[in-house]
Amino acid sequence: PILPDDESYTRTASLDQNASGSNTEGGESDAAAAAAGLNRSKSESSAVSKSSASSAASENSEGDAKNAANTTASPFNSSKKHLRAVAFPPLPRQQERGDNDNYSGATPDKANPTTPNAKNNSQASEEDNNNPPPKKSYRELQFETMLSSSLLPLRDLRKLAWNGIPPHHRPLVWKILLGYLPANAARRPTTLQRRRREYKDAIKQHYDIPDDSRTNAEQETLRQVLVDVPRTAPEVPLFHNDRVRRCLSRLLYIWAMRHPASSYVQGINDLATPLVAVFLSGYFDGKNVLDGEVMADVTDTMLEEVEADTYWCLTNLLAGIQDHYTSDQPGMQRMVMHLEELVQRIDADLAAHLKETGIEFLQFAFKWMNCLLLREFRLGCVMRLWDTYLSEGDGGFEDFHVYVCASFLVHFSSELQQMGFDELFQFMQNMPTDDWGDREIEVLLSSAFVLSTLFGDSEAHLNVVRDRQSVG
Repeated sequence: PILPDDESYTRTASLDQNASGSNTEGGESDAAAAAAGLNRSKSESSAVSKSSASSAASENSEGDAKNAANTTASPFNSSKKHLRAVAFPPLPRQQERGDNDNYSGATPDKANPTTPNAKNNSQASEEDNNNPPPKKSYRELQFETMLSSSLLPLRDLRKLAWNGIPPHHRPLVWKILLGYLPANAARRPTTLQRRRREYKDAIKQHYDIPDDSRTNAEQETLRQVLVDVPRTAPEVPLFHNDRVRRCLSRLLYIWAMRHPASSYVQGINDLATPLVAVFLSGYFDGKNVLDGEVMADVTDTMLEEVEADTYWCLTNLLAGIQDHYTSDQPGMQRMVMHLEELVQRIDADLAAHLKETGIEFLQFAFKWMNCLLLREFRLGCVMRLWDTYLSEGDGGFEDFHVYVCASFLVHFSSELQQMGFDELFQFMQNMPTDDWGDREIEVLLSSAFVLSTLFGDSEAHLNVVRDRQSVG
């Protein structure tokens, strides 16, 4: 594979080779073809072929991620049925869960197998020679080369990270993409020391104070935080740990005190969980820490550093979507409205069925926007999703997220249109994604990229609702 230099960096077909089985065959290239074909004039009787760079993988490397895809523009039937068939390829069926998800955070056991007493040292040595450690993929080498540079090119890092970040590189890459650490490698150690010291000062100022010195509003905020934290990620054992809960409570309260315009709002606690898990995994070479077993080896100093890093990265993340959590949450309302308008454009039948059954988008989509789908997917899937969101820049957690939500909803269109109000409402509250992994998330991202290409640079999809409102 080569590092693509096109601005779109061929994100639609970035799926791992492991995800290119028979159930997803042609899905990515079809999605990219739709994006390319719709950008050309529909009145042309023939299309000019257009091909992007394709990846070349090492013969001994299995599962190397593809960074480029071949897309061919062809005459495109713009009917809604054809649009849905191309923009929303079927997700791959889950055949084997576990190690098949490349970037789910799980790492193989690297411990040497127990050698029977009957084997001598020479036999053990021969076995070691016959089973060398797996070679690093070309993609991993790309990350290592880029991250080892003294001045990291952010634009190139975003291109590479859009397709997913290997777990052991994710903590550093997230901190850089969130603006917490500078691109200049020489400045990172001093930046870390300064920001962590500033956070300790904030603890002394806002948290480690007598309760009677807090105002009524501050006491109410602290009470709400302490109520919400035990409810955070209940299915993840890591967040059952009392030490982790104390860190989460402290950083959320301090964030609320330093951002009085929005203060603490339910949902912000969920946004901190991927950051805590990823940054903690950085001390264990990217190992999956969600089972909480590593906490026996986590020192107080390590946890303090994770807490400080999470606080600053959460602050930077929320800075771009802060109006989602201010009074009346206008940002959230705006995203829900855009989702409804988009679905009306790409799947009018589904939009009409939801309206006929009395289901309002606000009833189910508000949670999708408030918690950024953290309650719809396993936390490992959310980490993969955030790789792309962070690579999108300022609009990842707002604009691109709407396209992901639209792709997510339309994926279940056929099932939803067969349901009545009660069944449909219950389905929306508990989406069947328990068996989803990185492969399904990447197909979802591919479909979302198609939509962003079709509608992202124009307001054509907004005219549907605006015209209807003007007529009314």
